[in-house]
Amino acid sequence: MADKPNLPLVIALIMFPQIVETIYSPALPEIAEGYDVTASTAGLTLSLYFVAFAVGIVVWGRSCDTLGRRPTILLGLMVYGVGAAAAFAAASFSVLLVARMVSAFGVAVGSIGTQTVLRDRFIGAELNRVFAPVGIAIAVSPALGMAVGAGMTELASYRGVFAALVVLTFWLLVWVSMRLPETRPPAVSCVPFIATALVMVRDWYIWRSACLVALMNLCLFAYYQLAPFQLEVLGYSSSALVCSGILLTLGSLGGALVNRKLLAAGWAAARLVLISCLLMLVSGVVMANLETSVLFVLPGVLTSFAFALGIPNILASALIAYSDRLGTAGAVLGLIYYLLLGAGLVVSGAVQNLALVLSISGIGALVIASLGQKERGGIF
Repeated sequence: MADKPNLPLVIALIMFPQIVETIYSPALPEIAEGYDVTASTAGLTLSLYFVAFAVGIVVWGRSCDTLGRRPTILLGLMVYGVGAAAAFAAASFSVLLVARMVSAFGVAVGSIGTQTVLRDRFIGAELNRVFAPVGIAIAVSPALGMAVGAGMTELASYRGVFAALVVLTFWLLVWVSMRLPETRPPAVSCVPFIATALVMVRDWYIWRSACLVALMNLCLFAYYQLAPFQLEVLGYSSSALVCSGILLTLGSLGGALVNRKLLAAGWAAARLVLISCLLMLVSGVVMANLETSVLFVLPGVLTSFAFALGIPNILASALIAYSDRLGTAGAVLGLIYYLLLGAGLVVSGAVQNLALVLSISGIGALVIASLGQKERGGIF
């Protein structure tokens, strides 16, 4: 059997994209002030980030098959490092936007590349066992990033955050260089991307999965986008964001652990998805009544719990019909839902109303999830 990838390294790589995004969210008010832009304009750095991330998913997914897994991951990390360094040195907001998009394009390799490595070396029950700690890491990483980012912003401002990201990238590059083996099989069949995409965009179940993933991510990342400004309006410092991030981390961890326990007890994944969508809606309704109080953080915790409960069950079955082309199909699915997420965050940044975003997204997710697993075979 070929060398197994180092599991702590794999977990670090798969957490990296979410941590480096949310670690930056608490700095948004300072960025708006430092570059003299509005809150909605500053929020563009988050929404456009996911558009570039979607493109990166496709490019790095294909590169894993053509260049190999290890060189692709190294190259993606290098691109991210260049973007983070450019963001640190950015003298204007437009330069910062471009730098953030370069960063997003590069860091997408942490998602698609790492999943490909895992599927190369683990199969069946062993893959499920490996994905257990990985799933928990994915669930807690956004909230963990926010907690750390809030503390760093208070200590060293937004430029300190960008400097730390450059250092973190260098550390990961060294670790990957030393410990990540090449896992690409000797013979890789490269399924045509366009042909796969054309099949998938006519598949109802793909659109159902993509919309659910996008709406749940929108609920979570709209919180990271808007909560820093909301706390600032209420007169709270970055220390409140640290506490908020810790609470959201606990919510995510709780959701992930409850998900594992209920699945082990025989609960249907579709039922858990419905429950998570309902919880998203409840969090929006509760938040609408707490907007003028710091207690609005509590429905945010419920949002992170619902996210960790639902997302693994959506993704687990999303590509069952594409087992012969998982890498390419994963890239297509990622492209769809990250583009939807980016568009949603543009709207969220313009609206600047977290409770409204959560409520509408929760309603949409609940309706889509209620439609059930329609027969595959096309929507057009």
